[in-house]
Amino acid sequence: MSTAKFFSSPWRTLGFFLLILITLIWLLPFLTALLTSVRTNDDILTQGFIAIPKEWTLQNFVTAWNRGGLHKYLPNSFIITIPALFATLLLSSLSAYALARFKFPGNRLLFFLYVGGTMLPFQVLLLPVFRLTDALGLYDTHLGLILFHTAFQLGFCTFLLRNYMRTVPGEILEAARIDGCGEFRIWAQIMMPLTLPALAALATLEFTWIFNDYLWAIVLLRTDALKPVTAGLATLQGQYVTDWTVIVAGALIATVPTVLLFIFLQRYFIEGLTLGATK
Repeated sequence: MSTAKFFSSPWRTLGFFLLILITLIWLLPFLTALLTSVRTNDDILTQGFIAIPKEWTLQNFVTAWNRGGLHKYLPNSFIITIPALFATLLLSSLSAYALARFKFPGNRLLFFLYVGGTMLPFQVLLLPVFRLTDALGLYDTHLGLILFHTAFQLGFCTFLLRNYMRTVPGEILEAARIDGCGEFRIWAQIMMPLTLPALAALATLEFTWIFNDYLWAIVLLRTDALKPVTAGLATLQGQYVTDWTVIVAGALIATVPTVLLFIFLQRYFIEGLTLGATK
């Protein structure tokens, strides 16, 4: 069967409906959460989680913002995420530039150490990181959490940026050196603009991972006033009674920043994902 016949109208129609089915399955948890957030707790207790609401309400979002403490937890998430994201991209771009464009003894070994560090499971680091932050006086502080996210995400970002920077033609950098540019100026004014698609893709991924972190927020933070939104939402779950409508409404509010970031950076994000796919 030729390619033209294979992609004829019946096959395209079948593929179209298959994609719609997969999309609906993927959206099912989100749609369930959306329905839960506009229902009352009594409605869930009588009908179950998957049901059409008998009574629609937006009060759950107001309750999550006020009683659930999202007005203080959400700013904490930005206080942690934005500095960690900036530090991660800055340091990883510098290290990636050095590993990609300079030849020195131990270059490959250092690169393998970066890659190997990303393979460590989180559970192995729980006790060492906790004891280290406590010994340094960083336990129960935003700075301790920011430094941990920066250090742990550095390996993956360096790995991705180093591989991309190696594809930049060396003639461009040599021409800049001949014109008298220093290495730092080459990195800032030439390499960074050329690396923008990869940086945008990384920024989207890293913002999502750091913003949605829950494990390290409950390990390294104790004070309720310092917790990010992911750890703060967990405080709404009681020992005997859990108001799922408020928790789900709060979770949906917490997803808004990451969705907006992806909307604004989606062009760069897709370019970063497809780097090297075409010549």
